[in-house]
Amino acid sequence: MKNLNVIMILIDGGRLDHVLNSDFYQGLKSNFSFISQPITYGPHTIASMHATFSGCYGTRTGTDSYWSTYNFKKSQFKTLTDYFHENNYYTLCDIVNKLVIPEKNFDEFLIHDEQNDNLATKHSTLLEKLKIKNDQNQNFFTFFQFSNIHTGIMDEVLKIYDNFSADYFNNKELNKQRYQNLFNKSEKYLKQILDKIFSLELEKNSLILIMSDHGISVGEKVGERAYGAFCYDYTLRTFAYLQFPNMKKSEINQQVRTIDFMPTILDILNIELDRNYEKIDGESLLPLLNGEKLTEKIAFSETGNPLHGKKPPEKPNTFSVRTSKWKLIFNEHNDTKELYNLELDPTEENNLAGTDLDIEKSLTKSMNEIKQKF
Repeated sequence: MKNLNVIMILIDGGRLDHVLNSDFYQGLKSNFSFISQPITYGPHTIASMHATFSGCYGTRTGTDSYWSTYNFKKSQFKTLTDYFHENNYYTLCDIVNKLVIPEKNFDEFLIHDEQNDNLATKHSTLLEKLKIKNDQNQNFFTFFQFSNIHTGIMDEVLKIYDNFSADYFNNKELNKQRYQNLFNKSEKYLKQILDKIFSLELEKNSLILIMSDHGISVGEKVGERAYGAFCYDYTLRTFAYLQFPNMKKSEINQQVRTIDFMPTILDILNIELDRNYEKIDGESLLPLLNGEKLTEKIAFSETGNPLHGKKPPEKPNTFSVRTSKWKLIFNEHNDTKELYNLELDPTEENNLAGTDLDIEKSLTKSMNEIKQKF
């Protein structure tokens, strides 16, 4: 389906459980397909979004940590923006800082003031500008980052507590309410943005993807006051809403990966993958969207646990492989494993590693095979 604009909206730090309990987000299902189990590559924005834009794990692309944005191997890995630029799209983004996504091939690479800008107003104004492009038969790609949840967590959690602060972990109800207040802002923002898209009638010839990059802790596990330290589901399991003209609305509950979004978008637009670049790790989800079957793939994630340090390490030291039923975590920093039956233990409390289960051997083999590819 050629000649579609592409509008990507990132709800930075959006938790799946809050989406499932939100009347507003659940109401989006009347216009969007809902993907309820995308697993992110990295539980922090930089690694997560570089993987999303490239369809590849960061261990391959070079962007696998907070500090590795400029290590992205742009000559080897082609991004969504590269494809759109090559296909004569006008490309524009508005993000919280220049580290979030690869800058290459954006016509406008805008940075907002996270403390002062009204993002709903700013992004609505940018949509009006893009509408003019659309009316001039100029396709566009835009990426908007809603960063207010991140900003609130930074100001109210990251700057006040560390990963082992008793005052934080002993006040889970306060943490939950703090997060709920921030999450509510995403509802107001998204309603205004979608109202603007529909009032401009951009949905008639646009693909719209709303997604989260990672979740945020509300004190589930001591050692992670926000995100980026562990590989537990409250940060790894995200959500997405997808819409494009004549799409059959559906709800996809099968485990997928955020690295699958890039090839899915290209598949919908009939843009072929460029074989002159490295092969991607993701796969198109279009068969699932069309009601067909797709074999579930193991989701690989990794992060750098800072432990008691003030800054995350430069390279990952915590890894996980996940199926819809099981997860194996390997903590390289202390050479320990965690194995969870996600069906019986969704909050990952009962570590079954070392109990001689065959699934541990199988997942260990899968993790080793994935890491060896890198």
